[in-house]
Amino acid sequence: MPEGHVIHRLADELTGVFAPGPVAVSSPQGRFSVEAAHLDGTVLAGAEAWGKHLFVDFRAPGAHWVHIHLGLIGRLTVGPVSPVQGQVRLRIENAGSVADLRGPQWCRLLTDEERQAVLATVGADPIREDADPERAWRAVHRSTRAIAVLLMDQGITAGVGNIYRAEVLFRARLDPLTPGNRLTRATWNGIWADLVTLMRRGVADGRIDTVAPEHTPEAMGRAPRVDRHGGEVYVYRRRGQPCLVCGTAVRETDLGGRHLFWCPRCQRRHR
Repeated sequence: MPEGHVIHRLADELTGVFAPGPVAVSSPQGRFSVEAAHLDGTVLAGAEAWGKHLFVDFRAPGAHWVHIHLGLIGRLTVGPVSPVQGQVRLRIENAGSVADLRGPQWCRLLTDEERQAVLATVGADPIREDADPERAWRAVHRSTRAIAVLLMDQGITAGVGNIYRAEVLFRARLDPLTPGNRLTRATWNGIWADLVTLMRRGVADGRIDTVAPEHTPEAMGRAPRVDRHGGEVYVYRRRGQPCLVCGTAVRETDLGGRHLFWCPRCQRRHR
């Protein structure tokens, strides 16, 4: 599932390519045809991301927000005008470009009130300037759940996925199983600040890089990481490999149905 920086990049791309201008809207697959007909020929005003939720704003009467959640297999691609290929749920088109949405978890048309109801369930997004870290801290501070679970809760920290979760906890030298209510405010402030830095860097660079300058391949004389997610990381998908800081083998376990990676020495168990 794409992490928050990917959704923010898509929002920026849609806005840059299509807004503000008239667009043709269609549903070649047919599953969004009624809604597409309502939007066809209107102006695409812009797009924005809140965590892993993408909202595309059209200047149409009544319902005018297309709410997209890519889920595990969804893809949204923007490129030159071309024939439809595959099962395209939603197509947005202007004179030179098309955006095609395939396989989303959600693609639905919302009113202003319905969009606000969705946003009420979404946590603080570290990429957004209007994020409320206090709201996230309150949820973490009163919970007995592990911090590794809390960071993946989209109602607390929106947009944080498995990679950012593992990496920010390593960078904080924090045991992933530490209960939220055992964190100090200073520790949480450090985690939040690091999420802001890393995730905004991800938007700018289009990849997730979390290692310090002294741990890059060039500095350490090691081969670059080869992974479809790209970027240099400390622990994510590095099970059994030596920690870049202490040399201990990185471990992996299942936590809440997701793979969790950590260094047992750098992130000593909470006692």
